[in-house]
Amino acid sequence: MKTLYNPEFVERLFDDMSASYNRMNYITSFGFSKIWRRQCVQHLELRPGSVVVDLMTGMGECWPYILHKKCLPAQLIALDFSTEMIRRATVQKAKFPSASILILKENVFGNSIEDGMADCVISGFGLKTFDEAQLSSLATEMYRILRPGGTFSMIDVSVPKNRLLRLLYMFYLKHVIPVLGSIFLGNPETYRMLGIYTEAFGNARKVEAIFRQHHFEVEYLEFFGGCASGIKGRKPA
Repeated sequence: MKTLYNPEFVERLFDDMSASYNRMNYITSFGFSKIWRRQCVQHLELRPGSVVVDLMTGMGECWPYILHKKCLPAQLIALDFSTEMIRRATVQKAKFPSASILILKENVFGNSIEDGMADCVISGFGLKTFDEAQLSSLATEMYRILRPGGTFSMIDVSVPKNRLLRLLYMFYLKHVIPVLGSIFLGNPETYRMLGIYTEAFGNARKVEAIFRQHHFEVEYLEFFGGCASGIKGRKPA
């Protein structure tokens, strides 16, 4: 389990998956990943002129839902430690010429974002790669970078409560997705890790509890029968 949550291991994993990650994320979520990302963004209190931080930004998959012309942030700060994900995010940046986007290749722990700088913090599908100690450190970092009254929203794939849905979904993640990974990457082991991380993660209930311990106002969220879960809330004013 130490290897599973080792930052260097996770970085290599996402570097390896980067070429097909967006497509595979869509497939693993039955096509719901885009809907879930949009819903995750909708739980923020976005206003024109806000500073938004996208942690574990990947290739910037949440950006289309953040960078609306009617509510364009003053700045979007996107952070990820995967070299390949950052490279693809830099390509994605060109699609939003009117937006101010700062891309940081940094680990979320010990990042260079200033204290109290963010009005909103979002993260899509990065929670499962953290153990409980790392989730506690994540909460500490988010409390540091959020302004008082700032909001956050986070989501990840989860293990459904319903027994039949759980059996079907976990079979899909553990056995079907590695086959698709072999087709796209020639390596079933890389995508086999998605099922391992999801099963170990369970759902965002432990994330909710950890964020409460760090004095956030927080609410637990579920999507599509528990196939995804997350939290939303704010830093007290």
